[in-house]
Amino acid sequence: RVLAMAEVTKRVLVTGGTGLVGRAIQKVVADGEGRPDEEWIFVSSRDADLTSSSETRALFERHKPTHIIHLAAMVGGLFKNLRSNLDFWRTNIHINDNVLHSAHELGVQKVVSCLSTCIFPDKTTYPIDETMIHNGPPHSSNFGYSYAKRMIDVQNRGYSEQHGRRFTAVIPTNVFGPHDNFNIEDGHVLPGLIHKVYLAKQSGSALTVWGTGKPRRQFIYSLDLARLFLWVLREYDEVEPIILSGKPWLPPPKSPFHERTATILPFSTVGEEDEVSIREAAEAIAEAMEFRGELVFDTTKSDGQFKKTASNAKLRRYLPGFQFTPFRKAVKETCDWFKANYANARK
Repeated sequence: RVLAMAEVTKRVLVTGGTGLVGRAIQKVVADGEGRPDEEWIFVSSRDADLTSSSETRALFERHKPTHIIHLAAMVGGLFKNLRSNLDFWRTNIHINDNVLHSAHELGVQKVVSCLSTCIFPDKTTYPIDETMIHNGPPHSSNFGYSYAKRMIDVQNRGYSEQHGRRFTAVIPTNVFGPHDNFNIEDGHVLPGLIHKVYLAKQSGSALTVWGTGKPRRQFIYSLDLARLFLWVLREYDEVEPIILSGKPWLPPPKSPFHERTATILPFSTVGEEDEVSIREAAEAIAEAMEFRGELVFDTTKSDGQFKKTASNAKLRRYLPGFQFTPFRKAVKETCDWFKANYANARK
């Protein structure tokens, strides 16, 4: 908990409070972004099983939150999703329904839930924006998770129309940072690559990247996302979700693998310039880790969705001056954290 001395008028409960984004919010609040009228309560699966409606309600009755940031979810990388689509659907549907309905029944003033860009239609035009969430099926590789997350938007609209509730959601692009899941089998792409580069450097072997390296992703640093979550909680009053995505990534003029020229792009650009290929991400990590070995792409492994370019135009309208951490700086900080916490981080 982070307690303030002034009179507390907001009690903010964060589900999934010990995960990647929850830890980032804890740090940002502790580092001075919290306000004197706010009490912050971070809970995890050890505090309650959110797939149980009775445990969820008991948790909320115990802490009496006025506001909730809902991060808790069953999550995993591409290969875990491919194996367990039904489990992702059922677990997340139960968690989300329990959290939103208990919040409604106990009079919580505002809930901000966390969605993902994988909820967007697989066959679509780019860039995707907030109005396009339900315009077609998501990618087949993670349809269980994607549809469960889409249903949060459906429920938010229902609670707004039927009960006047201020329930909304954010849609971050690929989040990374300290306290991520660095498991090579089940983690997301960037933390998995960080772990792989670390091991390749230790053993003096080549770095093997799954897939062709060509798919493109937009990334957001967890500490930037945490600051944006506080803004959404305090200031953003739409029911419709808002996409949270960083500014365009500027590649270095030279990489240790091949030369290329950096193109300076305006912040207003939305499109492929916002994105980093898996190859470029691997190169940025190799640079941060001072890995000088060979890069090998295992094309027998699936690439997943090739791209899912999301527009952050709405966010820029609200916060035109928001300062994002440069991609390579954020990668370096994440790599440094991973090395310093390797014994626990690798699990």
